[in-house]
Amino acid sequence: MSETRWVVLGRIVGHHGLRGELKLFSYTAPPERIFDYRIWRLKAADGREIELKRINGRVQGKALIVSLPGVLDRDAALAWMDAEVSVARAALPPLVQGEFYWADLEGLEVVTLEGVSLGKVSHLLSTGANDVMVVRDAERERLLPFVPGQWVQQVDLAAGRIVVDWDPAF
Repeated sequence: MSETRWVVLGRIVGHHGLRGELKLFSYTAPPERIFDYRIWRLKAADGREIELKRINGRVQGKALIVSLPGVLDRDAALAWMDAEVSVARAALPPLVQGEFYWADLEGLEVVTLEGVSLGKVSHLLSTGANDVMVVRDAERERLLPFVPGQWVQQVDLAAGRIVVDWDPAF
């Protein structure tokens, strides 16, 4: 039996009104695509988790608004502030060869062309120009541009590593 792998796709960032509705920040593109996923897992800052099978949400202006079962007033909504919204990795659309979900890159070892380990991918950032890998080892943190063909030479998910053309001194 395999355990479900959950991928964070959003975060509760505020409350909306007095009836328990919440504002949602989505990492999907476009943002409202998060409502396409039928099952969500919410993880609160205090560690509480719930699984939701039917999500009522809408776009209102530039905001995403969501209603959670049993959350009927502002006080109940505040208990879910900063909660992460996750979906099962298997529910994400398949990718074409050469594309990767950030969640699949996190935890991979990053090595130079010469085989020098730079650490592991902690997380990625979007800068507008290109994505950036945050790579950490015991001593330091590096920011490496995720630009396939230029800095990123190979991503081998099976081997758990990314080969980069990078000077370890940087």
